[in-house]
Amino acid sequence: MKQKNYEIDMTHGSLLDKLLLFAVPLMLSGILQLLFNAVDVAVVGRFTSSEALAAVGATTSLINVYVNLFIGISLGASVVTGNRFARGDDKGVSKAVHTAVTAALFFGVFILIIGSLTSKFFLIRMGTPPEILPQSLIYIRLYFCSMPFFMIYNFGAAVLRSVGDTRRPLVYLTISGISNVILNLTLVIVFHMGVAGVAIGTILAQLISAALVIRCLMRVEGSYRFDPRKMHIDMNTLSYMLRIGVPAGLQSMLINVSNVIIQSTINTFGTSVIAGNTAAMNMNGFMYMSVNSITQAALNFSSQNMAVRNFKRLDRIAAECVLLDLVIGTIAGGGLFLAGHQVLGLYTTDQQVISYGMVNLAYIGLPYALCGVMDTLPGCVRGMGYSLAPMLIAITGVVLFRFFWVFVVFPLDPTLENLYLSYMVSWIFSIIMHSICFFAVRKKIRSA
Repeated sequence: MKQKNYEIDMTHGSLLDKLLLFAVPLMLSGILQLLFNAVDVAVVGRFTSSEALAAVGATTSLINVYVNLFIGISLGASVVTGNRFARGDDKGVSKAVHTAVTAALFFGVFILIIGSLTSKFFLIRMGTPPEILPQSLIYIRLYFCSMPFFMIYNFGAAVLRSVGDTRRPLVYLTISGISNVILNLTLVIVFHMGVAGVAIGTILAQLISAALVIRCLMRVEGSYRFDPRKMHIDMNTLSYMLRIGVPAGLQSMLINVSNVIIQSTINTFGTSVIAGNTAAMNMNGFMYMSVNSITQAALNFSSQNMAVRNFKRLDRIAAECVLLDLVIGTIAGGGLFLAGHQVLGLYTTDQQVISYGMVNLAYIGLPYALCGVMDTLPGCVRGMGYSLAPMLIAITGVVLFRFFWVFVVFPLDPTLENLYLSYMVSWIFSIIMHSICFFAVRKKIRSA
C-alpha cells in the first residue's frame, strides 16, 4: 500500500542511514515548530520594542513547565504504538491511536484552563519586571488558547513517528510555519496588534498543523488509522502510556522548573539581559531540536527492537546516536557562535542586548553537544521500557544540581557567566549517571 512508503523497518538491515532517514525530517520538523516562538520573538523585537521582546521571552520557561509533562506522555504514546506495531498487534495499535488522540484533546483543554488561571501568579513570583508584565500576560494567556491544537498535533505526530514516518509531519509543519510567519507579520505590522498579534498568529498556525495530522491519520490504510467515531480512552493502554510518559514528562517539567529559577535570577539583571537571553535561548532551542531528533530516533528504534528482543541492535542504536549527537551538536554550536552577532541581529538592533546574547552562546551554545548526549542515553533506556530511573537521575543531575548552583555557587560570584556555567556542569554530571543507568538496564534485560 502507498502509505507503507513512509514507514521505516527499524529492526532489520543497515542502521545509520535509517537513523538519519528518521531523524533528519524530525529535526527539520522540530526546528519549524520552534519557529512558531522564534518568529514571535523576532517580529516583536524588530517591529515593536525591546520591552515587548522581553515580555515574550519572560513567558517561555513558564509555558514549558506547563506543556512538557504532556509532551512526555506523547513519548509514551510513541513507545506503546511502536512496540505493538513491531509485534504486529493491529488491535493494540488501534487502541493506542484512539487513546492518544482523545487524551491529547483532554490534556490541551486542561492546560488552557489551568495555565490561563495561574499565569499571572507565577509570572509575578518569577520576578517579571512590572513594565513588561501586562504584555507578558496578554501573550501567555492567548498562547494557551493554542494548547488543544498543539497537543493534538504532537500526539498525532508521535503515532506517525512510532511507525517511522517523520516526513509527513515535516510537510504539515512547513505549511503551518509559513502560515505563522505571514499571520504574525500581518497582525503586527499592518494591524499593530503587538504581542497579541503574534500570539493569535500562533493559535491559527497550530490549528492548521493539528488539522493536517488528523486528516493524515484518518486517510492512512493500516492499523494506525484514526476514526473519530472510535475516540475513547482504553485504560490499560493509557496506563502503559503514562508509565512510560509521565516520568519523561515530569523530568522535562522539573528541568523547566529549574530553568524558571534561572530565568528568575536572569530577571534581576534587567530588561537588556532578559532580551539578550531570550534571543540566544531561541537560537539554542534550534540546537536542542537538532539533538532531540536523535533522542527521538533512539527511543523509537530502541522500542521496536526491544519488542523483538534484538539486543545487539540496541547497543548499536545507543552508540551511533551518541556519535550523531556529538557531531551535530558540535557543528551547530560552533556555527551559531561564530555567526552569533549576525543571527542575534535578526532579533534586535540593540548592541547591548546582542552582547548579552553572545555571553549565553559562549557558555551554553558552544558545548550543546553534551545536552544531546545527556538526553539520548535516557531515550534508549525509555525505549527499553524503563522510564523511572532516567527521571530520578535527571531530577538529581539537572534540577537539584541547578538549584544548588543558583542558591549556593552563584552567590559566591553573582555574574551572568557563572549562572550560565551551571548548564554545562549539570550536563556532564548527568551524562555520567545516565551512562551507568544504561549499562545497568542492558545487563538486566540480557539476563531476564
